[in-house]
Amino acid sequence: SCTFCPTVVRSAVWCECGVPNTCCQQGSCRVPCGRLTCFMNSILQCLSNTQSLRDYCLHNSHRRDLNNNSRTNTALMEEFAKLIQTMWTSSSSEAVSPSEFKTQIQRYAPRFVGYNQQDAQEFLRFLLDGLHNEVNRVTVRPRGTVEDFDHLPDEEKGKKMWSKYLEREDSKIVDLFVGQLKSSLTCSHCGFCSTVFDPFWDLSLPIAKKGYGEVSLMDCMRLFTKEDVLDGDEKPTCYRCKARRRCTKKFTIQKFPKILVLHLKRFSEARRTSKLSTFVNFPMKDLDLREFASENSINAVYNLYAVSNHSGTTMGGHYTAYCRNPSSGEWYTFNDSR
Repeated sequence: SCTFCPTVVRSAVWCECGVPNTCCQQGSCRVPCGRLTCFMNSILQCLSNTQSLRDYCLHNSHRRDLNNNSRTNTALMEEFAKLIQTMWTSSSSEAVSPSEFKTQIQRYAPRFVGYNQQDAQEFLRFLLDGLHNEVNRVTVRPRGTVEDFDHLPDEEKGKKMWSKYLEREDSKIVDLFVGQLKSSLTCSHCGFCSTVFDPFWDLSLPIAKKGYGEVSLMDCMRLFTKEDVLDGDEKPTCYRCKARRRCTKKFTIQKFPKILVLHLKRFSEARRTSKLSTFVNFPMKDLDLREFASENSINAVYNLYAVSNHSGTTMGGHYTAYCRNPSSGEWYTFNDSR
């Protein structure tokens, strides 16, 4: 996974890539191998170097938002904050113990019990979801109501749908990581276009194929957002025609998150035993995603600050992290096998 920060200024995180050099400084504490599996450690290092989230924990700002109505209580957020605080106040030669944090994430998501190797992206999703639930500013969710916004212009409809989302899900975690995706479905028979707006925590990008040369991250983004034809068994029912019609479907980004998490889909869905080894080139600074925006956006240019990288195969491998220290601007390599 990769994480990006906006240039205006936003941030980003990647899954599956690399670069940086190794050095030692505050915030570069390692989490000992054996206490956490490497996929957990890799993600924790990326989150520890997410400046806004780090400061939220260091200043104990999370305590103002703790939601005692959360089904997991507030233990996961508390232990995560303690872990971040320890990582940023201990010397770089110290190994930080994450045992209490691991206990809480396993209570929230029992699939992570034990020491089996698992997917870092899935772990990130579960962790962010758990943290969000415990600091959700909405203590009592409103009853679900069906409202028809289809008569509104798309931009206004997107804003209405975003407001509806925040009525139920509103936290510092959402402030940082959640964006809004627009899906447009156009009937090839009558031209009617229906739109759906959904929140997203990350984008899983297919890896583009080229006959020659390297593949860029922009190639992967273009493949993710390219217009797809829905025909045959995939034909949806057109709202205007009242019949199943051949349609085209396209994704655009309606609202860019402050921190963009991109996941490169290296594991083949058809053959889970194979991993795509295609080299994907990406910029460290000024990743300009404005061409994928639904509307004109000034918040669509990102700088890279963290990478969660998997080396090996589907049958076995190892996760490491490359992170830019938000205080010094230096890049660090995090590898718990050393």
